[in-house]
Amino acid sequence: MAQVAFHNSYKLKKGVSTAEFVRVVEQLNREYISKQRGYLSFELFVDGEIWADITKFETKEDAEAFARCGTPNAFAQKFYSFINLNSCRSHLYTIEKRSNNLATME
Repeated sequence: MAQVAFHNSYKLKKGVSTAEFVRVVEQLNREYISKQRGYLSFELFVDGEIWADITKFETKEDAEAFARCGTPNAFAQKFYSFINLNSCRSHLYTIEKRSNNLATME
């Protein structure tokens, strides 16, 4: 089966500390996300006021189970307290092609 990327984009609430948000995201990943079935990796991105994260899973079933997980946990609740929920967008992408050859920039 093909690996899947679970992509989220969102804006932070006004007045949120970027450093504190990143600390909370790192804790959420370390204590919760990375322990989910099929977890492969997590990345956090920012472009101006738009933030995004991508969590990769071994299968679509693993990603879907994570996406619909209704179990409340303190780590996720803290994460959601930092973001504007009305700005959230999520999507599952099947990974069709991957390149692990990173070219060096000169």
